[in-house]
Amino acid sequence: MKNIYYLFLILLSCSLSMQAQSGKQKKADRLYKDFAYLEATEVYKELIEKEYNVIYNSKKLGDAYMMLRSPENAVHYYGDIIEDTTISPEYYYKYAQALRGVKRYDESRTWLRKYLESGNRSDEIETMIEKDDFKSKATYKLQPSEFNSEVSDFGVFVKDDQVYFVSARAQDVDVKDKTYSWNGEPFLDIYVMDKNSGEVNPIPGDINTKLHDGPAVVSPDGNTLYFTRNNYINNKEGKRDKEKTNHLKLYSSTKSGNTWNNVAELPFNNNEYSVGHPSLSPDGKTLYFTSDMPGGMGGTDIYKVSIAENGSFGIPENLGEPVNTEFDESFPFMDTDGTLYFSSNGHAGLGLFDIFRLTDDGEVENLGEPVNSSMDDFAYFQVADSREGYISTNRNGGSDDIHVFNKLNPLVLKGQVTDAVNGTPISQATVRIMSDNNEQIAFLETDSDGNYKTEIARDKTFPIEAKEIEYETFEGRVNTSNTDDKDEMVYDIQLNPVRDVEYLAEIDNIYFDFDKSNIRPDAAKELDKLVDLMKNEYPDLVIEIGSHTDRRGSNAYNEKLAERRAKSTYDYLISKGISPERIVEYKGYGETKPAIDCDRCTEKDHQLNRRSMFSVVKME
Repeated sequence: MKNIYYLFLILLSCSLSMQAQSGKQKKADRLYKDFAYLEATEVYKELIEKEYNVIYNSKKLGDAYMMLRSPENAVHYYGDIIEDTTISPEYYYKYAQALRGVKRYDESRTWLRKYLESGNRSDEIETMIEKDDFKSKATYKLQPSEFNSEVSDFGVFVKDDQVYFVSARAQDVDVKDKTYSWNGEPFLDIYVMDKNSGEVNPIPGDINTKLHDGPAVVSPDGNTLYFTRNNYINNKEGKRDKEKTNHLKLYSSTKSGNTWNNVAELPFNNNEYSVGHPSLSPDGKTLYFTSDMPGGMGGTDIYKVSIAENGSFGIPENLGEPVNTEFDESFPFMDTDGTLYFSSNGHAGLGLFDIFRLTDDGEVENLGEPVNSSMDDFAYFQVADSREGYISTNRNGGSDDIHVFNKLNPLVLKGQVTDAVNGTPISQATVRIMSDNNEQIAFLETDSDGNYKTEIARDKTFPIEAKEIEYETFEGRVNTSNTDDKDEMVYDIQLNPVRDVEYLAEIDNIYFDFDKSNIRPDAAKELDKLVDLMKNEYPDLVIEIGSHTDRRGSNAYNEKLAERRAKSTYDYLISKGISPERIVEYKGYGETKPAIDCDRCTEKDHQLNRRSMFSVVKME
């Protein structure tokens, strides 16, 4: 009876424990669904420690850490369960992304391959696997801005020495009323810094609310502000969709004195999806933005919409490929030269979100380091007619920060290839510029004046090679350090004329039989090539002949034999119409200059030593 009682107590205890864990599970999932990721992580960890629904809770904990942009923690929890056979292949991709966030690129590619092997087709992921070289010809000098706070700061726009940006610093407000459960920081507001005084204040007017506000952009005439804000109704509450999600919307505001008022929704907003991250074309006639509206390519896409003279809007247009992917694109920026910059986690890159640009050729180019890192890099902005610009990043861990950059356009490398003897330009010479790992960066051909020109990165050293068939190959190194104050660099190259007739005529050596000096048929064939070269291609070419023997026989005998071979070679060329003045010397060297220096020579070695060779003395 007593044993039955104890068993009952054990079962009751287990039942109560299971009920407690079940309650925590509901709490964790509710927090996650409400975007309270920071608080949710603590509850999920408690459940895992109790070994309750370990696979499920490890997945959710990894997901929560990725939403908090903490891939180092996500990798740990994904990694604990990724080999489980019940795991959905989507977690192969999530794990790969987390691995990329901690610079474990080879492992990331392994799990991307497994994702594709599971039956998921994706051209973007194929590119992520294959591409691992991300460089920009422009050079960026990067440093943290002086107006960062201890919380999130990002999304800069500059207009007339006024720096608009987004921050969670909660300046001049009650922090208790503005705490965001996602990451525990205050909700975002738009701030303005005066570049002259350095003073930072909340944007004046009716812009900032209790929920998120920003980022923002100002029209070229300075009279209209476009900005992102949570779907906020009557300054009282945020409106949610049927899934209880509060989306982003775009708003406009007009300037009245020094304040921004008359806030109005843009007509293409919707309660069921988000619209945000505004950016204007340099003329102010096109608005670019980010949205996850239906009909897109997947995730969030970049759109554009025309703005008429009366302020009305056209129909939003998805930018499509190659900009948008099945994943997320955001934070568009149109530079004054018409170049579109944007952030994406769907193109091959270094980290979670990287910054890209659309080239004139319609290709998407990763800006590379130092602009991009293994973490999130986004919100590219460059001040008009200036080298100054800003990006936002969480590369240092924790909250987003603003970094200031100084952009140096690609250095123009140019020069002239000339003859080292007489200084004349050499046309159609090839110039190759290589990387440190011996990959070809540029392949150029000189023009009729011997000139070449290309763009090259700064602060690096590049191997360079120049060739022309009549000249010896030039090899050197170009150092582009200390060129910040220059737009171009001159690197002239001098080539020495070739002294190797065999190279010019593409002939083989002239060989002789043992103890013989007569011209064999195979030798005559090669000498005929030399005759053709001297008569037709280089009528001013002057040469000398040197003949050799193998090591069999005495030195004195071999000297005489070599002289006879030189004389027979000379006589053959003269018999074919070559003027004696064009052969300044024919000389026998005996066995003193062997081609194969051997003590116990094979018959093949002996043959290679029995030869006549030619050198250039003069060539125009």
